[in-house]
Amino acid sequence: MALVTKETSLFLLRLLLVLSIFFITPSNSATDTFVFGGCSQLKYMSGSPYEYNVNSILNSLVNSATFTSYNNFTVPAAGSSSQDTVYGLFQCRGDLNNGDCGRCVAKAVSQLGTLCLDSTGGVLQLEGCFVKYDNTTFMGAEDKTVVVKKCGPLISSYSDALTRRDAVLGYLLASDGTYKPFRVGGSGDFRGMAQCVGDLSPSECQDCLSEAIQRLKTECGAARWGDMYLAKCYARYSVGGDHSHGEKDTNNDDDEIEKTLAILIGLIAGVALIIVFVSFLSKLCEKGKGGK
Repeated sequence: MALVTKETSLFLLRLLLVLSIFFITPSNSATDTFVFGGCSQLKYMSGSPYEYNVNSILNSLVNSATFTSYNNFTVPAAGSSSQDTVYGLFQCRGDLNNGDCGRCVAKAVSQLGTLCLDSTGGVLQLEGCFVKYDNTTFMGAEDKTVVVKKCGPLISSYSDALTRRDAVLGYLLASDGTYKPFRVGGSGDFRGMAQCVGDLSPSECQDCLSEAIQRLKTECGAARWGDMYLAKCYARYSVGGDHSHGEKDTNNDDDEIEKTLAILIGLIAGVALIIVFVSFLSKLCEKGKGGK
């Protein structure tokens, strides 16, 4: 009687992934705040080679994030077929240290596993990091699709506000010939931040940021703060530290996700104990039969 099947090994791999993410020190800092997420409509079959590859690539993202702020991976399909190949990458905000980056990516992967359960592709942006995987390669492909646009209330007490804001955004866009995928700047009370996903070339990054910044100017007008997230870059600004938009709803979403994860982990742990118990009983029965 075979006690360890392929299905069992897939289950244990997913169990180890979830539990390893769960036991990495959690954080409720602003870096964990949800920004946007999306999932492929296509689903993979449970126990399939693609499921194994997804789990493998998510594990790789979490492990790598404790050493570097950006990395990408490809898990090839076995044999000649390419339909089970999985592509994935992560990126942390440029000002995070390795510890914060690792925690943010672990948080993102845990949420992605819940939000995009059995999906062939998924993407999640938290305040501090970005994670994406898919069965179609997206590495090095520029994508200026708007995924999130948020604008704050209008400025009322700054006569030169637009001049200062435009100065900050102009600084974020300026290039001195060196490639800087992460950029920060300030002018008076105004602060700005911009970043490209690390798989873009310098010219593609500049083009993406130019689009995001122009949209901020046009669509947020004289707002106190603005966020413009495109699929491969983002640009943000705020004045006087006022950037507290949507915290109540975001925190509620995070609380619900934490509760869901806790329930999921409890169920997985329970099933794992049942498997161990059944295996133990099977061994006892085999020994009993052998002794007769």
